[in-house]
Amino acid sequence: MITSSIVLYKTAKDELNTVVSSVLDSCISFLYLIDNSPNRELESFVAKFDKKRVFYIFNDRNLGYGAGHNIAIREAIRKNACYHIVLNPDIKFKADAVTKICEYMNHNPDVGQVMPKILYSDSNIQYLCKLLPSPMDLFGRRFIPIKKYKEKRAYKYELHAMGYDKIMEIPVLSGCFMFMRVDVLKKVGGFDERFFMYSEDVDLCRRIGEVSKTMFYPMASVYHGYEKGSYKSWKLLKYHICSAIQYFNKWGWVFDKKRILRNKECLDALSQKK
Repeated sequence: MITSSIVLYKTAKDELNTVVSSVLDSCISFLYLIDNSPNRELESFVAKFDKKRVFYIFNDRNLGYGAGHNIAIREAIRKNACYHIVLNPDIKFKADAVTKICEYMNHNPDVGQVMPKILYSDSNIQYLCKLLPSPMDLFGRRFIPIKKYKEKRAYKYELHAMGYDKIMEIPVLSGCFMFMRVDVLKKVGGFDERFFMYSEDVDLCRRIGEVSKTMFYPMASVYHGYEKGSYKSWKLLKYHICSAIQYFNKWGWVFDKKRILRNKECLDALSQKK
């Protein structure tokens, strides 16, 4: 059984219709729509979908991204699901994408999380395979106004040199499409709800990587709107900064031996694949 979840917050109806249609056309058994919006405006729109597969949960307040998905993750555990997929609302995919990832996971029981190739609407690659971040990766790339520095830092941090054309074990996989083994989620406990928004996916992927493999699987692909909201909204930028501070307070700022070791192991392994 495969379950999935989307956290809503004033989500555009056309966007929601696209992602739910993708889910219902696939082999995903259940979809949980966790609504953090200030009102139930989306409930009547959601009512048109198959009620046996799509479940709407209204929270009456904004719990945050990770806390919202944890509601669905607990349901996945209760239902003894094999896999759970965390989805962004701006995702769309063909049915075979889920089938391909599921088959890969079935044949690789040591893998706890998979990310497919993530594409823009024009089919260009989004560079969302990343190393475990240092403060310079999250703050330096954003605030140091030197274009060449930013490009050089991003090239290494986002692993551009790897070509995104082969199966790779990657320390950090994007939160826009998180295909996870439920038994592994039981071990790590789902999202850390201290992160309201941003960095919760980095934190969860890191914890999954401590007990299993986290893999990039380019044989399957999905499309992602990738709004980069924190580049357009001061409020979202504030959330992004606060979450990054929380992340480094939790794992370490300069002295993070596990980050250094994991990133070195990743780069060494990838260099052998070239």
